Amino acid sequence: MLTRAALRAEIDRIGLVSGDIVMVHAAIGSLGPVLGGPDTVIAALGDAVGPEGTLIAYTDWDASYEQLADAEGRVPEYWKPHIPPFDPVRSRAARENGILPEFLRTTPGALRSASPGASVAALGAKAQAITADHPLDYGYGEGSPFAKLVAAGGKVFMVGAPDDTITLIHHAEHLARIPGKPIKRIEVPFARESGTLWRMIEEFDTARPVMASLAGEDYFGAIVAGAVAAGIARRDRIGPAPCLVTDAAPMVGFAVDWLERLALR
Repeated sequence: MLTRAALRAEIDRIGLVSGDIVMVHAAIGSLGPVLGGPDTVIAALGDAVGPEGTLIAYTDWDASYEQLADAEGRVPEYWKPHIPPFDPVRSRAARENGILPEFLRTTPGALRSASPGASVAALGAKAQAITADHPLDYGYGEGSPFAKLVAAGGKVFMVGAPDDTITLIHHAEHLARIPGKPIKRIEVPFARESGTLWRMIEEFDTARPVMASLAGEDYFGAIVAGAVAAGIARRDRIGPAPCLVTDAAPMVGFAVDWLERLALR
């Protein structure tokens, strides 16, 4: 059974250091038994980055109501009173992202950004700066926590998570000069003191391939594999769990170049 101290030692060995700003993707079960569960994993990561470091997790939210929207992204008035609005403080992280984001979001001191589908939770010294002023439109682009992670020289650390779950590549998709990117427009309910405010949100559609030629392809996995081969990302293990660590800026640069070269073919 892994302890907090044992996890800290492994995380140190893999290369996270004091002061790091790290976006973490994790399948907690891949580690095997952990004494204290996800809270211990978060504590060990916090020990590794220290009081000057920051942990980030991609939260998203439960937007299952979107299936009720029409072709223009508008939700019928009948349904609106029944749909829980997005509240950065109370809305749960999307379950399909694993349990770590919700545990991090609800750890005392954690903050969450305000762009629902692109929202992240952050804990640590730079949590306020990372989560503040998250654009509601194009939430994976300029001014987003992903752009701030890159600008701050941050890292991505994946523990047991599949390569295709590295959310930072959505930021690369936003930046890449590719014509005809699919665009999503959807009405989103926001919790306000005065009640629920519905607002149309526009962004590049992260649920669809950024290019039609990539339909059915695991291109996130191909980008990560290419980054590993190029020495930009590094694979390791913590016990039974496969891990990957990469600096955010070179990973985004590699992904943008990969996508743009493919678009020119």
